[in-house]
Amino acid sequence: MKKKFNKKFKLTSSAISYIKSFLNNKKKDIKFRIYITGGGCSGFEYGFKFEKKNNINDVIIKKSNILIIIDPISIQYLTGSKIDYIETLNGSRFVVKNPNAKSTCSCGTSFSI
Repeated sequence: MKKKFNKKFKLTSSAISYIKSFLNNKKKDIKFRIYITGGGCSGFEYGFKFEKKNNINDVIIKKSNILIIIDPISIQYLTGSKIDYIETLNGSRFVVKNPNAKSTCSCGTSFSI
């Protein structure tokens, strides 16, 4: 199922650049999945992965020529968020600035609503 949700969240230029560089080294049918699961120190946890398949109810978003897959449950928690990709001495990772989160853990990978 393909729906338009382009304004639900934003990807920074750093995130777009990282995703595109990864995808350039892979086959063209790979998509970027953003998802939220229960867990982490604050209740919910962000997840990111590259995969070929999408489920029938997934929302598929095209941003900057990147196909992004998000399940319908996760997209509601990402509304208004900004997803960045940072590289530091401690490593590299995606960081989500989520205006819906009431609290986050110190590492920024989990949040509560």
